[in-house]
Amino acid sequence: MSSGSVLTSPATDLGECCGVMLSGLRGFRKILIVKPSSLGDIIHALPLLNAVKTSLPDAEVHWVVARGFEGVLHGHPMIDRLWVINKDEWKRPSRLLSTVSELGSLFRGLRAERYDLVMDLQGLFRSGLITALSGAPLRVGFSDARELSPVFYNLKIEGGTGIHAVDRYLRLASLVGIDTSVIEFPLPSVRKDSCPAPPYYIVVPGARWSTKRWPVEHFIEVIRNLPMTAVLVGGREDIGIAGTIASATAGISVDLTGKTDLKGLFSVISGAAFMLSNDSGPMHAAAALSVPVYALFGPTSEVLTGPYGDCHRVFRADVDCAPCFRRKCETVRCMREIPPARIINAVREEMGCLSS
Repeated sequence: MSSGSVLTSPATDLGECCGVMLSGLRGFRKILIVKPSSLGDIIHALPLLNAVKTSLPDAEVHWVVARGFEGVLHGHPMIDRLWVINKDEWKRPSRLLSTVSELGSLFRGLRAERYDLVMDLQGLFRSGLITALSGAPLRVGFSDARELSPVFYNLKIEGGTGIHAVDRYLRLASLVGIDTSVIEFPLPSVRKDSCPAPPYYIVVPGARWSTKRWPVEHFIEVIRNLPMTAVLVGGREDIGIAGTIASATAGISVDLTGKTDLKGLFSVISGAAFMLSNDSGPMHAAAALSVPVYALFGPTSEVLTGPYGDCHRVFRADVDCAPCFRRKCETVRCMREIPPARIINAVREEMGCLSS
């Protein structure tokens, strides 16, 4: 078998396959996970981290993460070192010299670690290059990844379509013989000091794409018709949207948008009765924390990136064009035509699930 092998089942002899001296899983003493962003994607990768540490409790695990998302993983007991990269700055021509210097330092540092195994979950040219230049003898990734990144791997598996991101990532762990039968989300310990007084639920009115955002007036109608306090959360880019909602629901909502770091956000989410959210990073955090989610989906697919686990509900409009995966749309019917009454009625009918 060649060093660029594509497998559809777990490798049975990694030493022979990749030309490295490994004795089963015992050969993996130091492992690097490459998954820089985004919030939801990093959370989706946590079951892979859990599987690695369950199968290899003595292995040293490092993680490459983008600046701005390191708060999700900082201090995680399963991670021995974080490599924080300024990937957004690398795109700026004005920072070319500093970027070259930073990349050189990163690659020298990674190579000095002498990793046995690198798993690229991002599947882009940049992450593939990081994987290759680590110098690890075994470099694992998806054969159907984008931007020519598969050329950097010497062991590959098809990620596939129509499969949730969590299950897709776990395929890489299975490929090298790691047991993935137990799926758990090992989030770092969540502090409880910043939670509002219960009962309350979380509202996430923002999303990275404008086409994934439910109309502001729909959120307002739901909040006005539910008995608990609504806690609005999101990033600084969502302050305007959340402010409009908070002004229209004064007295029955609390606006924490842009006021928490990532661990503070997890803390607030962990104490909620449920979450109402667009397809967003906080939605995945809620699912990982076993907080029921009422998710609003339009241009994206809940099969691929919906809330993972039980006791979640996805709401869609009955339109033929969705999911289209477009970031721009003149009508956004797929979001506008999800009626607030559906969510209001569902919450009232399912209080048993929410209180269990």
